[in-house]
Amino acid sequence: MRTLATLARLYVDDMDRALPTLRSLTGQETRMRFHHGGVEVASIGGFLVVAGSDEALAPFRQVQSTVLVDDLDGLPELLDAHGGELLSGPNHVPTGRNAIVRHPGGVVFEYVEHSA
Repeated sequence: MRTLATLARLYVDDMDRALPTLRSLTGQETRMRFHHGGVEVASIGGFLVVAGSDEALAPFRQVQSTVLVDDLDGLPELLDAHGGELLSGPNHVPTGRNAIVRHPGGVVFEYVEHSA
């Protein structure tokens, strides 16, 4: 499993109000934008923006970062080598597949493998 990119997660209450500042900051346009699990998600620059009410965001806030990988099937090997707990997944999501893992020390990552 090879890491392709890491995305800092930003939790916001209004996507349309958050994106103009991020466009200016990154000099980039939104790469994708979709609704999933009661929230709206957008990717811009090195950020994954998750928007919704406090209630809608609550289940997502434990995840500290998103790691894009080439092959999610390599996750068990990573967990065997370094420890960790699979909290969710692999799941089918609008962009491909994901899994949520709590690693030793408490950091929680979402791993995502995009579909072709």
